[in-house]
Order: sequence, then structure tokens, then C-alpha cells
Amino acid sequence: MTDSLDVAVNRQGLHTLEVDDRFEADGPFVVELTNHGEATHVHLHLDDDLSAVAGLEASNHYVESGRSRRVRVQALQPDEWPADVVRGKLKVVVAHGNTRQFVDVVFDRTTDDDPVEIDPELVASGSGSSSGSGSGSAAGSETSTLQLIPVAALGLVAVLLAAGALLGTEVDFALGGFAVVAAALCAASAYLL
Repeated sequence: MTDSLDVAVNRQGLHTLEVDDRFEADGPFVVELTNHGEATHVHLHLDDDLSAVAGLEASNHYVESGRSRRVRVQALQPDEWPADVVRGKLKVVVAHGNTRQFVDVVFDRTTDDDPVEIDPELVASGSGSSSGSGSGSAAGSETSTLQLIPVAALGLVAVLLAAGALLGTEVDFALGGFAVVAAALCAASAYLL
């Protein structure tokens, strides 16, 4: 969440306002009034719902031409709020009420306190090795089995080729090749497990 709500005054012409439609906070925040044109007064008003958890020292603010003014919105401590989430409207007014913008303000104390829920499938297919972690989940062992199938298939093909070579060539040479293939298959299987 950001701690500043930016309001552009007179940027698109005299008595214009530009501000986000929605703002989230979990405590006090600042309304940054930036005047891009003639000096003006900006009126800020919190509706009744927001006034239950927040307040302004003053509602009318004079902003000189080409200058900015920071207005602090005070807030109660989250444990003093009437609910976990408080919603209301902040009204921003210029030109004696002729131009108005409403911002939906949401005070939410649950965002930092709620634990992050992790999808069990993400845990099972984690990016690292699970050896020594003691996970033992069915999904984790299923992933290991699926990884072992291609290695076993390639190993079987290699063993069949070595056996075919044994029948067609010298016995010592073929046995050496067979031993190398078997050792590589065992090493690959051990690595995956």
C-alpha cells in the first residue's frame, strides 16, 4: 500500500481535478495536493464511515500556483477500528463546489496480519530437491516417479543395445560397454532419488 494519495489540481485547465478513484491504507496517509495552475483553495471531506477511523486537522487548504501541499490524514490504531475493513469516501472539491471528485478509501488491517496461503501443488512441485526435508507427500513422490520413467526407459534401451553388441562382437569389449551403461544408469537413478 502507498502512503500518499496524489491529487493534481488545474493540470487539465482551470478548476480541474485528477485523482485515483480508489486508495487503500492501513493507517495514516498523506494527500499530496499539486497545483499546476492558478492559486486555489482545495476542500477535503471525509464521509461518516471514514470519520470513524480517520480525521483531518483542517478541511480547507490553500495551494499556491506551481506548488504542492501535503495534508496528513490521521488514523486510529487498527485495533481501535470498528471492523477489519472500513470503507468510505474522501471528497475533493475546488471552485467553491463546482468541481468534485470522490475517492473510495479502504482502510484494511488484514493485509499485513493474514498468513500467506500456499497452494499445496506448488509445495509438492517445489524448485529444489526435497531430500532431507521430510515432506513425504504423495504428490512429491509422484513427481519423483514421473522423473524416473524417462531415465529408466533410456537405460533399458541402452542395456538392450549393449546386449545386442555383446552378441555381435568381441565379448570383452561388449562387457566393458555394458558395465559403463549400467553404471551411468545407476548414477542417474541415484541422483533422481
